[in-house]
Amino acid sequence: MRIAVLSDIHGNFEAFQAILADMDRLQPDDVACLGDCIGYGPEPEAVMQTIMERGIDTILGNHEMAALDSVHLNWFNPMAKRSLEITLTMLSEASLSFIQTLPFFRVAHGHRFVHGYPPDSAQTYLFQKTTFMLRQSFQVLEERLCFIGHTHDLEIVSFDGRQASRAPLHQGRLSLAADTRYMINVGSVGQPRDGTTHAKYIIWDDNTDVLEVRFVPYDITATVTKIRAAGMPEAHAKRLL
Repeated sequence: MRIAVLSDIHGNFEAFQAILADMDRLQPDDVACLGDCIGYGPEPEAVMQTIMERGIDTILGNHEMAALDSVHLNWFNPMAKRSLEITLTMLSEASLSFIQTLPFFRVAHGHRFVHGYPPDSAQTYLFQKTTFMLRQSFQVLEERLCFIGHTHDLEIVSFDGRQASRAPLHQGRLSLAADTRYMINVGSVGQPRDGTTHAKYIIWDDNTDVLEVRFVPYDITATVTKIRAAGMPEAHAKRLL
């Protein structure tokens, strides 16, 4: 089975459309979204409506948590909080109701899907974990593969039963070892922070044990123009360039 996994769309509908066009051409068997569909970007409603229309299995990100609870909203820095406050004015009741149904994690096809860090955290970042902590997590994690997002940066963590090691992920295909367990950070569709401007997602083929990292170009200028028109912080536009 070939599973497309994407994360952190962040209201960037231009990037999301480009990813969907790429997926439609490649025809994966299933699609999983790891949350943070909203925030930072100018078209959160279009993103949420498309996710609902396509029936994409989605989990809760920390930006969705903030949309549902002001306590979580106050956790954000002032620029991110301002962006979310604008985002909330753009979301329909249908989208907010859908967000309320999202789970903190999902287990499907024998794999775990979570926004931040396993088993079910939407707020914990992978970079906060030491090698010792990673090893502890793998020892209690039941699934061989866990797909995560949240950092907006592609990364793979492997565990051979004794040691945990981490490495960046790059565009292209990577064969995984059958006797090794992994946490795979799939990067960001709508706001990458890995030094490139492409929208990112991955396709995992569990028949061949091959992970493919997809870099997809999109109309960045259009998104930047829409961010500015929406009155969102300028920093969220400049990050895309």
